Amino acid sequence: MAQEFIIKSEDIENKINQLLPSQGGFQAGVDFSASTMVIPIVDLTETAEGSALRLDLQKATDFATTATLASDNTQTAANTPGFYKVVGSGQYRNGTNITVFINDGSSTKIIREFDGTTSTDQVFSFDDIVFLRAGDSLQATTTSTDAYIYLFTRQIADLQGNLVNPLGFGI
Repeated sequence: MAQEFIIKSEDIENKINQLLPSQGGFQAGVDFSASTMVIPIVDLTETAEGSALRLDLQKATDFATTATLASDNTQTAANTPGFYKVVGSGQYRNGTNITVFINDGSSTKIIREFDGTTSTDQVFSFDDIVFLRAGDSLQATTTSTDAYIYLFTRQIADLQGNLVNPLGFGI
């Protein structure tokens, strides 16, 4: 049988008032009680926030994923505000350069840069999460046909952080 205890704590009382203001705070003259009985807690946070997908599933590649190839040019991979999963891979060699960057129209912020310093081919890959503000674009550039990069992007959340489910989810 469970044992019951009375808890008198101003700190706990203040925390309840802070966390549950709609409950009118803690009533005067009423004590907290505790029990040695184990009560399971179910976390419904994801469902309450409107997403029933775990974060790792939320970042899944789907039909909305776009592929962008840059070779001896600059290509834009994404330009809609929000959060993006970006997976990149490519190859470069001596004298070539690959840069992945965010461009706001007047300046750039480099995310990844690969400089070829050997005569042998160098291969790379990366997996990032990128945030684009209004007016930003995610771009990749190479300096030669001896270098190329593929960027695979999928928007995982909008500008306010609301999750964008993979296509077909919930059908």
